[in-house]
Amino acid sequence: MNDYDVSITQISECTFPTPLKFAGRDPSAAIRYRQDADRVRVFPCLRLGEDDGQDATFERAGPREFITGDPSQMTAAILTCGGLCPGLNDVIRGLVMSLSHHYGVRKILGIRYGYAGLATGGHPPVELTPETVDDIHRDGGTILGVSRGKQDVPAMARTLLDWGVDQLFVIGGDGTQRGALELSEEFERLGAPIAVIGIPKTIDNDILWVDQSFGFDTAMEIASRVVNDAHVEARSAERCVGVVKVMGRDSGYIAAYAALASLEANLVLVPEVPFSLDDKGGLLDFLEERIQEKDHAVIVVAEGAGQEHFENAEAQKRDASGNRLHRDIGDLLCDKIRQYFNAKQLPVNLKYLDPSYSVRSAPACSTDRIYCTRLAHSAVHAAMAGKTGMMVSRWTGHYVHVPLGMVTQGRRKIDPTGSLWRTVLESTGQPCLSNGKPK
Repeated sequence: MNDYDVSITQISECTFPTPLKFAGRDPSAAIRYRQDADRVRVFPCLRLGEDDGQDATFERAGPREFITGDPSQMTAAILTCGGLCPGLNDVIRGLVMSLSHHYGVRKILGIRYGYAGLATGGHPPVELTPETVDDIHRDGGTILGVSRGKQDVPAMARTLLDWGVDQLFVIGGDGTQRGALELSEEFERLGAPIAVIGIPKTIDNDILWVDQSFGFDTAMEIASRVVNDAHVEARSAERCVGVVKVMGRDSGYIAAYAALASLEANLVLVPEVPFSLDDKGGLLDFLEERIQEKDHAVIVVAEGAGQEHFENAEAQKRDASGNRLHRDIGDLLCDKIRQYFNAKQLPVNLKYLDPSYSVRSAPACSTDRIYCTRLAHSAVHAAMAGKTGMMVSRWTGHYVHVPLGMVTQGRRKIDPTGSLWRTVLESTGQPCLSNGKPK
């Protein structure tokens, strides 16, 4: 555990007094500035009587008393990458408002369509002001647009240098943060003091070293309502099975939490836990018993679950960002269920619901909106303090700075032996459907 490199790169010394002086309207209420010595343990849990042998800690996020220079002379840039997610506009708004009102930055560029907007011959940026972003939080999506795919890093760096950018805020998932890391390393190679700050965005909740990604509360809330709808449909028809497919390419958090929030799911299928279809004690066997006993059932399945049940499962294509393109597990489940019960001359009604795009494009709920604003403000404070090659995060309830080198080491996944999955099994009552081992 001591091997984690939690150090944050600094682009220059901080000698300029911050313009951020007071908290609120009371001039006597001075801000408690953060210092780099303020830390949060990476691994908070330990067992009494055992020496956990680790001292890795993250820097705490927040405003510093001294910053790298005069913000009124700085230029900031913001981009959004990857798929849509509730809260993107909230983060953009939070960044612009903090840069402008808290620090007095006069020039803020919005980069169109993610990294594609930085490519040679790409889209010209738009100027962002408090007036242009004032009410964007009411809408889903992102006013800047998104794109996928790797771009030439030196070319992107040249574009930012040509535009005179001092701070770059990158909102996106693990692939986007990998690009941010490469950009920060390119600026270091060039000797260019440009702060590159990542803000974690993934509707799947699969970024490492984040308690929970923004937009996830909204996704869970919408998905759980759809699970409730599937339950109403299933119990209102004879011998009916409701199947709800939710997002979750490699991590099944939305499926797990939507099932827990609705308390109406009988089976939850996630990528981390393989399941058997046709074997004794498998999914179809359980479903037959459930229909005989209760006359209805609800299955919640993450989009990346059960890929091993497709022919040529190993020969999967990838999208422009390198993510595996999964086949439609929802359609496969419906086909297998229909075939199984028809062969037994016991046909069932099937109701298939897929709310994926309704979830992605929704505006953020209240808790996500607050979270987005706090992440945005933490990102601005970090950039002003000259931090780079890092991502702001909420970790064990505290806002911290996480090196991008740690973020890009993999993806966060449900632990099949952990408390979350145990709670799912306890709440649904589903048996072990696997004749293999968890992934």
